[in-house]
Amino acid sequence: MSENTKELKKELAKYKRMAVEIASEIHDIVEDTLWVDYVKMPELSEKLSAAVEKANKFKAENGL
Repeated sequence: MSENTKELKKELAKYKRMAVEIASEIHDIVEDTLWVDYVKMPELSEKLSAAVEKANKFKAENGL
């Protein structure tokens, strides 16, 4: 594996981690504080969607 490919995979991992962190926030709300923090769900959903799209775009553009 070339050095460039390794760097691209590291970058992709960062994008994926951002999406997973947002998904984790959503999970925590659903599990623990839904009736109080439900108002945060639309914003988090939009952030999650954008993060996944960004990761998928990066992956496609770089042939990963």
